[in-house]
Amino acid sequence: MNSALIIFGAAIVYVVFYFLYGKNLERKIIRADPSRKTPAHRLYDGVDYVPAHPVVLYGHHFASIAGAGPIVGPAVAMAWGWLPGLLWVWFGNVFIGAVHDYLALMSSVRHDGKSIQWLSGKLMTKRTGYTFEVYIFFALILVLAAFTAVIAGIFTRVPEVATASIAFIAIAIITGFIMYKAKINFYVSTVIGLILLASAIWFGFQYPIKADFQTWALFLFVYSVVASSLPVWVLLQPRDYLNAYILWLGLLLGGLAFIIIGKNFSAPAFTSFSANVVGGKPSPFWPTVPLIVACGALSGFHALVGSGTSSKQLDNELHGLLVGYGGMFTEGFLSTIVIVSIAVYGFTVFSEIGASMTSALWGSKYAVTVVSKGIKVGIFSKSYAHGLKDAFGIPLKIGDAFASLWVAAFALTTLDTATRLARFTLQEIVEPLKGSSIHSILSNKWIASIIPASIGVWMALAKNWLIIWPAFSGMNQLLASIALMTSALWVAKVVRPSAGWKMAILIPALFLWITVTAALIWFLVVVRPSIEVSAIILVSLALNFMLFFDFANTYRKPAEHVA
Repeated sequence: MNSALIIFGAAIVYVVFYFLYGKNLERKIIRADPSRKTPAHRLYDGVDYVPAHPVVLYGHHFASIAGAGPIVGPAVAMAWGWLPGLLWVWFGNVFIGAVHDYLALMSSVRHDGKSIQWLSGKLMTKRTGYTFEVYIFFALILVLAAFTAVIAGIFTRVPEVATASIAFIAIAIITGFIMYKAKINFYVSTVIGLILLASAIWFGFQYPIKADFQTWALFLFVYSVVASSLPVWVLLQPRDYLNAYILWLGLLLGGLAFIIIGKNFSAPAFTSFSANVVGGKPSPFWPTVPLIVACGALSGFHALVGSGTSSKQLDNELHGLLVGYGGMFTEGFLSTIVIVSIAVYGFTVFSEIGASMTSALWGSKYAVTVVSKGIKVGIFSKSYAHGLKDAFGIPLKIGDAFASLWVAAFALTTLDTATRLARFTLQEIVEPLKGSSIHSILSNKWIASIIPASIGVWMALAKNWLIIWPAFSGMNQLLASIALMTSALWVAKVVRPSAGWKMAILIPALFLWITVTAALIWFLVVVRPSIEVSAIILVSLALNFMLFFDFANTYRKPAEHVA
């Protein structure tokens, strides 16, 4: 297969489905109305409810949902060969991921920016909403563990990225001030921010900060707690907006590079249905693929971002398709570039690091090798760097550092967004205890942030990545199925479109639920993860079956009998 053909194919798939399927969702299900005031205007508070320019919000939303997921997941899934992962990404994007993201965002917009878990409680029972809250809290802890491990690993391997990332935080705060307080023209503010961003990258190469994994993990703990407690305009909005430019540049360079060089893939298209992937054990592609490919195809975390922060910043209902649906497609295109990069240059990277690899060994040794050699991100960044070198003559070190910065920038965004969402979730969980001393302690924004962040960092410090990542991915994908079932219920009972559109939402939700539930049960029985990971998954599976029971029971009821 040729790299140019796959890049062109992805572009065609995403453009066609955005204007056909996406626009039909906007017209026939959401019925977006630009004259209807959004929560960002009706409930403006200057902290969480703040209307944002559509490009700024698209940047925030994409940076928050992307993280390291659309890069690391597809990179590790290459153990099955490049074709299975690519098909899962494309089909997952079109029929599940983008639909899930858009409906989670817009259903929240129609309900004062309330969370997807709040909506489940409203449509089903109070028990459902509360159960969903607890499930989400456990899922977010695994998000924090997985992304802390990824970022600390990048900072350790590429210290230039650590320095640039820290400088970038300061620059984002400056950009937020000139955008929202100094009220400098939007385009002028953008130019200033981008100049400062370029300076941060230069500064990183000049003064790399070297530290070990443990030190960076503790730094990320402090960062996530502090950053998640700041008003969204201070850091979250401007940083994510500037992050989007790194993404767009990376996608543009990568897409053009693999079109220009037009190289054939060297990695195998398919290795084995049960390649050694999850926990280093033989893993059947179905149902275990969602334990590896998380955000690149679909992600429940996106529903938390869409209904947790983005819905409170949407300026106009017509912007929702770009933010929710378009954001997922952009992430899928990123995953496509990851797969193409490794398919073309994977063998070259293995040769450079002294790891013996052949097509015959790929299915059994690939995943274990990229983890043991510390290149679970590096297998992409180094492959991508080779593409930039062959197409544009960019030195390998610069290309590698740029791609690593790309991953770290988005992972940092996910880290503090997940901490913010975990704080919101814990505060909602303890709401029934209001008036007690326990409530006053646990609802404090600092305590409510420290608890999930500290557990996540503790799990990351174990460095058992081939266990943490599948646990996070599985919980994340199961969350997506529950969120999509909630959206399917909202569509059927509140929006009430045609029967065909109801099924277009319900069928993918049920398929995903069956797949991920089976995968997590397989994970517990075959891989047998550590006690703390097993405990989280067992509790979450119990909650998951309760949620499915409530969903099925409510879906059968006539619309007038649903809350």
